[in-house]
Amino acid sequence: MKKIKYYFNTHTLKYEKFTTPLRVKLLRFFGLVSMLVVSSVIVIYLYDRFIPKPGDIENRRRYELLKENYKLINEKVKSLEEQLAALEQRDNEVYRSIFEANPVPDSTRAKIIEQKKEVEKIKELSDDELVKEITHQLNNINARVQYQFKSYDDISVLIKNQDQKLASIPAIQPVSNKQLDRIASGFGLRIDPVYGTPKMHKGLDFTASQGTPIYATGNGTVSYSGGSDGGYGNHVVINHGYGYETLYGHMVKVKARAGQKVKRGEIIGWVGSTGKSTGPHCHYEVHINGREVDPVYFFFNDLNAEEYDRILKIASAGSAKSFD
Repeated sequence: MKKIKYYFNTHTLKYEKFTTPLRVKLLRFFGLVSMLVVSSVIVIYLYDRFIPKPGDIENRRRYELLKENYKLINEKVKSLEEQLAALEQRDNEVYRSIFEANPVPDSTRAKIIEQKKEVEKIKELSDDELVKEITHQLNNINARVQYQFKSYDDISVLIKNQDQKLASIPAIQPVSNKQLDRIASGFGLRIDPVYGTPKMHKGLDFTASQGTPIYATGNGTVSYSGGSDGGYGNHVVINHGYGYETLYGHMVKVKARAGQKVKRGEIIGWVGSTGKSTGPHCHYEVHINGREVDPVYFFFNDLNAEEYDRILKIASAGSAKSFD
């Protein structure tokens, strides 16, 4: 039963039934409606802002998975690009140099290959954009590979009737290194083991026990065979012709003699530690027209592609201190 309220009317001096004016009822009604609307808006906002929904959780999981997959693919793409860059450098500095062909200018490669720019905008990319970006990178690498194949085809033509020259070019390691673990110091700036100061290391240091055979890396004529009080100690220099020359240092004993003709793989001496040396090793240099170049690019006869890639990394990551 609804409770009836009364109030004392001072004008009529009577108790009269209390009735709520329509205006007050409307204000109360609209106030209640407004409160409900505001409360609903706040609840909906808080729900959307702080309470994850099943669809959002799944989308977040897919996004994180997609982001991780993109990262892995991007790392693989970068690795392939580094290998391609090494091949392109080897193409220009070794193969084309061997056959006296002009290197392929970067501008020529750029006309065919669109250079990739670093992409660090994973959060702004949609699924479709990610697919397009990855496809673009892979197409870019494919174009570079195809162009490199064409360059090698051109070199294949140059190989014809070059048997004598090929036999003379340094193409193997100077000591047996089947396990690829004998390169101790690479080509470039290294710490001098005696003076402790940075110094240009003009070759590769191959560690080996004293008496290990040292081989001529290409056909040629011995232009120097002997010793010195410092520097290379007992060493041999071979003139291969075509502007190529190799040096083998710190031998315990020299076999080859000046003026002698040698063939690739022939023993010319044995590993030692003579001259300015801190331990038994063979210091090996390659010169082209009197300029020292990194010997690691001249092991193409006794290494496959995988081994060559591995020895590149070993040589670049070698000790910061040379042996001589």
